[in-house]
Amino acid sequence: MTIAYQGHEGAYSHLSCQRVFPGHQAIACSSFREAMRIAERGEADMAMIPVENSTAGRVEEIYRLIPEMQLHIVGEHFEPVNHCLLARPGTTLTDIKTVVSHPQALAQCANHIEALHFLPQARLDTAGAALEVSQRNDHSYAAIASTLAAELYQLTILKDNFQDMSGNTTRFIILSPSPVVPKLEQDKTYITSVLFRARNIPAALYKALGGFATNGVNLCKVESYISGGGMNSSQFHVDIEGHIHQRPLQRALEELSFFAEETRLLGTYPAHPFRANCAFRD
Repeated sequence: MTIAYQGHEGAYSHLSCQRVFPGHQAIACSSFREAMRIAERGEADMAMIPVENSTAGRVEEIYRLIPEMQLHIVGEHFEPVNHCLLARPGTTLTDIKTVVSHPQALAQCANHIEALHFLPQARLDTAGAALEVSQRNDHSYAAIASTLAAELYQLTILKDNFQDMSGNTTRFIILSPSPVVPKLEQDKTYITSVLFRARNIPAALYKALGGFATNGVNLCKVESYISGGGMNSSQFHVDIEGHIHQRPLQRALEELSFFAEETRLLGTYPAHPFRANCAFRD
């Protein structure tokens, strides 16, 4: 089995691939689009793609890419983010003048960076920053990246849990070119993801979502964004608590179809255990 991800080896997406699919080949890609495209073409069995972070919010690019591609969500994974301060062996904290990483990682460690009087510099991704530091013959540079990046690029972890806030978590979706609907088991929780565009009529969105309330179906997430180059049509991505074979969800989707156009089922998949603490519920 092969699974594509965006970033250099050692990125948090790579780490997630190893946690969910240990022993399987992970394919590094230069962009989210490339990772999703090779999965769509069948050159990889799946793609591991981040969609939101508990500190930084949603990854907007992904919600714009999903409608363009014929991929199906077959799973989700919540990855705790442990930012580490990495440097070449032999480096001490007093040697460091500059720290490099992805802008989001720098922002999530801003207080610690300021306290240590480091100069932050942005890079395209965390693992790429770690690779850069490993190739520099300069002890004044450090990187913020994962423990996997430290292992791969033979860097020393000077500080673990370098982020300012604990509990920082990224949600990933697992995409496949073929749909996989798990068997409905009554003692398990499922998520069903749907795309739709509300009709251009008064109260269309209110009525479209009202069917979930009247059928006792919980909406875990609603994302809206303008699509198609126009300014008068919004697309919605909804994550719903329920299995597509459960009758209440089926009735809610039937009501949705009266007030929406271009409705598309993205997939039904087991809810990750992390959801039990309600961290990502509206």
